[in-house]
Amino acid sequence: MTSLDALEDFARRDWAEYNGDGTVRVALVGAGWFTREWALPGFQRADHTDPTVVVDTRPERAERLADEHGLMPLTPEQFHDGAARDEYDAVYVCTPNATHLPYVERAAGFGKDILCEKPMEASLDRASELVEIAADAGVTLLIGYRMHTDPVLRRAKELIEAGTIGDVVQVHANMSQRMLAELDGDPADQWRLDPDLAGGGAMMDIGIYPLNTTRFVLGADPVQVSASTTAVHEEFDAVEEQVAVRATYEGGVPVLFTASHDAYHDSFLRVTGTEGVIVLDPAFFEREDRDMAIRIDGERIDVDVTNVHQLEEEFAYFADCLLSGREPYPDGEHGLVDMRAIEAIYESAETDETVRIENAVV
Repeated sequence: MTSLDALEDFARRDWAEYNGDGTVRVALVGAGWFTREWALPGFQRADHTDPTVVVDTRPERAERLADEHGLMPLTPEQFHDGAARDEYDAVYVCTPNATHLPYVERAAGFGKDILCEKPMEASLDRASELVEIAADAGVTLLIGYRMHTDPVLRRAKELIEAGTIGDVVQVHANMSQRMLAELDGDPADQWRLDPDLAGGGAMMDIGIYPLNTTRFVLGADPVQVSASTTAVHEEFDAVEEQVAVRATYEGGVPVLFTASHDAYHDSFLRVTGTEGVIVLDPAFFEREDRDMAIRIDGERIDVDVTNVHQLEEEFAYFADCLLSGREPYPDGEHGLVDMRAIEAIYESAETDETVRIENAVV
């Protein structure tokens, strides 16, 4: 008899511990579309968080957002000089990948806790430095893997751990989008096409979702990868347009995933076991509801999921950890595993060889 008890009280916040009335005031670093459309509403909705400051390289953009939402606008120079540092308790960094480190370094120097978007930085070396800086300063560092607090993923993980689909045999995933069309950006003004700012293309931006979400649901890390990258359209002359990865995770589980910056908008995660299958489709995009289906005993069960605002859940979790005095997960060390895997993926694509991941556990 297969137990589906994990599906009861679907949206339960099994991570919640704090019962007080405290508030974490947050400075938003970066006022791009993701902050405006998702992060700021997430902080406004989340329990125990209050956005108070916004920092952006375009003063007019910060000022407009500040006027609309009652925030204090700062330029990067003002932020680094310590202006308004008494107006916030924590910093949310949502800027181009290669600019995370200086903001994290300054925030840590001010003794502020940090929620840094993923990927952590544009290279493994810079990501390692970022983690070390936060640790040396004694501040909390949470990496923004919003999937971890989505109840759809948490329930899927519980079902897998309970043996609902037997032993996991393989994982297959995809995330693709028409990036330039969906983000409504001029290619000349799109930082994701600049390797110095992004660190790479589709793998860095959206390939990290199947890579990391698989780690989360399996409770296992990749130990080796074989990968290929391609670029078809002229806009992608400096970074990869698409990536295909065959990885082996701890326990010998094969994982296949793809990501593309110029393909039909799609995302799914399929975990196949000896006794059944769990499918999340759609799976990864914050701007669409997730769906879950389970196939066991020859039957398909379409789960009545509870969809949430992913950023609200993530930010409420961040505040819950800070106010209850515990360390959050995924932390910087967790993020470094992804950075090592991404470095190995690019090495494999360049050399056409299978690459073992540094510090991977067999």
